[in-house]
Amino acid sequence: MTTETIDVVTAPSDGGHRGLIGINEKTARLLATAGGALTTVSAFLAWTWTDAFPGDLTVYGYPGGLQWLVLVGGLLTLLFSLSSYGVKGLRWLTPAGADAAIKLAALAAFATAWYTAFAISNTLGGLVNLEPGGFIALGATLIALVGALALPFEHPETDAADPDDSGFDKFKHDLGNRWTVVKAGFATGTAPAMKRLPAYAEILILTGVLALGLAVFTYGIGTEYDELFIGFLITACLGFAAINKAGLIGRVSAIAATHRNVAMVGGFAAAAAFPFTQTDDQYATIGVNILIFATVALGLNIVVGLVGLLDLGYVAFLGVGAYAAAMVSGSPSSPFGVHLPFWQAILIGAAASMIFGVLIGAPTLRLRGDYLAIVTLGFGEIFRIAVNNTDGTSGPDITNGSNGISSIPNLDILGFDFGAEHTIAGFTIGRFANYFFLMLIVTLVVVLVFRRSAESRIGRSWVAIREDETAAEAMGINGFRVKLIAFALGAALAGLAGAVQAHVTYTVTPEQYTFANAVPPNSAFLLAAVVLGGMGTISGPLVGGALLFLIPNKLQFMGEYQLFAFGLALILLMRFRPEGLIPNRRRQLEFHENELDEKSADLSKAGA
Repeated sequence: MTTETIDVVTAPSDGGHRGLIGINEKTARLLATAGGALTTVSAFLAWTWTDAFPGDLTVYGYPGGLQWLVLVGGLLTLLFSLSSYGVKGLRWLTPAGADAAIKLAALAAFATAWYTAFAISNTLGGLVNLEPGGFIALGATLIALVGALALPFEHPETDAADPDDSGFDKFKHDLGNRWTVVKAGFATGTAPAMKRLPAYAEILILTGVLALGLAVFTYGIGTEYDELFIGFLITACLGFAAINKAGLIGRVSAIAATHRNVAMVGGFAAAAAFPFTQTDDQYATIGVNILIFATVALGLNIVVGLVGLLDLGYVAFLGVGAYAAAMVSGSPSSPFGVHLPFWQAILIGAAASMIFGVLIGAPTLRLRGDYLAIVTLGFGEIFRIAVNNTDGTSGPDITNGSNGISSIPNLDILGFDFGAEHTIAGFTIGRFANYFFLMLIVTLVVVLVFRRSAESRIGRSWVAIREDETAAEAMGINGFRVKLIAFALGAALAGLAGAVQAHVTYTVTPEQYTFANAVPPNSAFLLAAVVLGGMGTISGPLVGGALLFLIPNKLQFMGEYQLFAFGLALILLMRFRPEGLIPNRRRQLEFHENELDEKSADLSKAGA
């Protein structure tokens, strides 16, 4: 006689639905909603009695400085909370679920408000300098956060610790279980398929999103003091995460994928509008350097993101393009004494970088992995040392040594002097704004080249090489030829940006092109921009490059701790979002394969 054992799978009990804080759902949701509303109101109250703290937080009825950021956090918390109640007209705000978005929005308001109180206390000498409005903001954000964290969610099953483990091992195991529960508390659902809207409505939505993006970028780049920029970073990061958890980013991405050309044209139109939002040339300087850095990062994305080659000396190609263009642009420091038109100079810069790319790639691209990375790192250092020594003393007089090529004249294209101010539609456009528009055209060219290359037959060959070079070669792909084309094309795109950079900075010197430095561009920051933004995408390196140039520029007050903060931020990002800010769909699935398997298992259990 045989006995058959049948495993019975039972659905999880309702006891598994509870929050991180032991409050019932109805009360928790009410606390989050009331806290969001009170936080919004508190932003219109005075938080301190003196205007000695930047931003003038002494006014009733009008937010100032950091109060605007707390207002944004409070409004997001309130709107997401009302959407969770099913309020008519607000349900569209949370297609993927409201609870995770409420938690992150409440955390954004809480972190910004309490950081503001700390900054006021540190600047003015204690919390006694807070007005009642400041204490109301602290209490309101705390109430909202407590209510948000008490919202129920499905707790995952966790494994018990091994009885034979040591005390420290049990502690680590318990800590891991707790972290698993916290991650589940901030998890969200999958948004249903979006109902198609008329084409004009979807284009209007894209226009509104791009206008909002321009406004946020303009506000961030124009922050006038350190406390405001740190508050902006807190609110922007957590607020973006809340909007993403709500499913709105996915909806906008789907619309942008449907209207790719419209989205690209709209993005460049929004970027072109940036100089018109500025009253002087101060922030246009940062803008044009961001474009240079982001464009070079996009060129590196061909080598790293599409082909999967680790290039640690890519900034040298930027330097080759800059030096080549500077030598033929009429600089008195140039040994050639040639002044060619800009279109010839930029082509010479791109061609010189491409030639160097081929010369370096031809003997080295048969290497793989770490060996290739070491060779490219060596090339970057060889370039810097070589231009440092070709000063007429240690070597031939070509690059003027450590002094570099200086006094590069401003461009004059078809009678348009890039070094002079111009008035366009009543707006005064300065020197750096002129170069901003020129660099925007170069960036557009690089984006088009990247897009057409990635979607072509050779682009598919690059992806095949990245996924499995041995298998790709077995299918008939000439791996060496394909990688060499990618290396040469990436170098040429860096040379284009270098030709513009030479005219923007007036001078090119060897110290500008190192592997690592506190100030970008350098090879380490370029590689970080690609990884941070999202390898294999167009918008990823552009966003990553913009962030990695803007944030160090704004955090200069941190001094020697700046690189420490930057490294810590990268570690956290790689831990919680290894696929990057704007990931390629394939890479996102690869990094979250375990989570997808768990969801599939949960669905199978529920079905059983």
